[in-house]
Amino acid sequence: MANHPSYSVVLTYNKDMQQLIVHAVDPNSLAPLVAGRMGVVMADEEDFKLDDEFARQLGIGMLNTIALGQPEIKQYMTVTQHPIEKPPEK
Repeated sequence: MANHPSYSVVLTYNKDMQQLIVHAVDPNSLAPLVAGRMGVVMADEEDFKLDDEFARQLGIGMLNTIALGQPEIKQYMTVTQHPIEKPPEK
């Protein structure tokens, strides 16, 4: 298995090409750029789980953040904004 360094992830929307681009970036080089910027803590609950619903909410949060500065992306978004109830377990 390959040994990778730590990554931060940067998501960019290119409106001209209608593409979402994901960049893997060295966290140390990114730190000065994000210092003092808006940040949202997404995973600090007692029952910490990176499950399907968490991944869905993370993606929606990222798209909503991009839409703050590039509202034209909203026309392509057809996502449920609130958490989706899990069906009861049998």
